[in-house]
Formats: sequence, structure tokens, C-alpha cells
Amino acid sequence: MSEDGRTTHFGFQTVEEGDKAGMVHGVFSNVASKYDVMNDVMSMGVHRVWKDAMMDWLAPRGGQKLLDVAGGTGDISFRFLRRAPEAEATVLDMTESMLIEGQKRAEAESFAERLDWIVGDAMALPFEDNSFDVYTISFGIRNVTRIPDALSEAFRVLRPGGRLMVLEFSQLPNAGMQKLYDLYSFNVIPKMGQVIANDSDSYQYLVESIRNFPNQETFASMIREAGFEQVSYRNLSLGIAALHSGWKI
Repeated sequence: MSEDGRTTHFGFQTVEEGDKAGMVHGVFSNVASKYDVMNDVMSMGVHRVWKDAMMDWLAPRGGQKLLDVAGGTGDISFRFLRRAPEAEATVLDMTESMLIEGQKRAEAESFAERLDWIVGDAMALPFEDNSFDVYTISFGIRNVTRIPDALSEAFRVLRPGGRLMVLEFSQLPNAGMQKLYDLYSFNVIPKMGQVIANDSDSYQYLVESIRNFPNQETFASMIREAGFEQVSYRNLSLGIAALHSGWKI
């Protein structure tokens, strides 16, 4: 029981706030070795298109410093560094086993001099104020216990003129399309998780966490409330995912 009795969601379960981080850590520890494979299978490879779209909008520049929170196996950081010579990236994730899997990838060795891997909490970043030019979080913000705290930390560690960009699953604007997508998500993805990762429960949680995440307009409002300006978003694949952008002015 947390001291103040506050609760939050873990998928469709209501849990004590103090318990969620450990539960999320357990999910990603369980799936770390198959995480990249499952991303390809679940999205039929479309997650790569979404991440490339993220980089297109972000337009990385040489010399920038990126903080990639919930960066897992490094997908976003690798893309950023490929596009931005002399840039630097820090991958931060609460699950060490995810970072270990990322460090095994060939890109990790080629970018070793420009890349750091750090275990840490999105709600209490271990960095000084005004440390980074860019903050990204890809398919990770919905797993944070207190999303406003993570957004406030993003604002704190960004330099003036710095940019936040979030890639996250979202809500389709058409109820019928959303229902079809839910049928696929709830009936197929956990079964894929069982076959490929020998873990249906973790993928059941991931599907449920998508449905609990705020819609595009609500999340954009949360970004503004954290202090960001020029906040906007772009739907991807009709709203299955969305890119959110904000600036620290």
C-alpha cells in the first residue's frame, strides 16, 4: 500500500501506485529477448515506418544531444545517430535487461563513442536541468506510473529551444475501426506473445495499456500543462499510433 493510498492502472487492473513500476519492470524483463521480434510481428513491420516518420519530423542535426527515455533496445537512438553526425544519444530505461539486449545489436558497437546506456526512472531523471536538445519516448509513456511527472521531468532536462517528441499508440477516430482494431489486439497479440515469447500475460497487459492511454487531444493537453509550447500531433496509420511534438521555449 502506498503511503497516500493512491492507485493507478496496470492494464485493466487497479493497483497501488507504488506497485506499478515493479510490475512494468517484470513485463519488460520477461519479454526483453523477444521484444524486437514481437514488434515486427505485431505491427507487421509498420513500427519501423512509424519510427522513420518520427525521425523525419524531428529532423536530427549534428551536434545535438538526445535523451531517449524508455529507449529499450535502442531503435530510436540508432535512427537519430544515423541521421545526425557528431550527435550524441543517451538511452535510458528502467529495465536493465532491455538495455543489455540493445547493447548486443550491431549498431551499438558502431555508435559506441556517441552512445550511453543508463538504467533510470522517467519520473526522476538522473540529469541536471537544461542538459539535452531533444527528448524522445517511443511506446513508453503509457507505462509510466504518473505521466505528468514524466512530462515535467522532460521539460526540466531539455534546454531552452529543446524539443519533446512522443511516439505512442493512440485511438482511431472512427468507432467501427477502433472496434476492429481492438478485436485484433485482444484476440491475436496475446496469442502471438505466447507462441513467440512464451508469455501471453505480458502482451495482454500491453494491449490493455494501449486502451487506457488518453486520446490524442487529451494527451496534447497534458503536454501543454507540463509547460511545452507549439504542441501538435500527427496521426499514423489512421490513429493506431500518433506522434506528439512540443517545444521548450
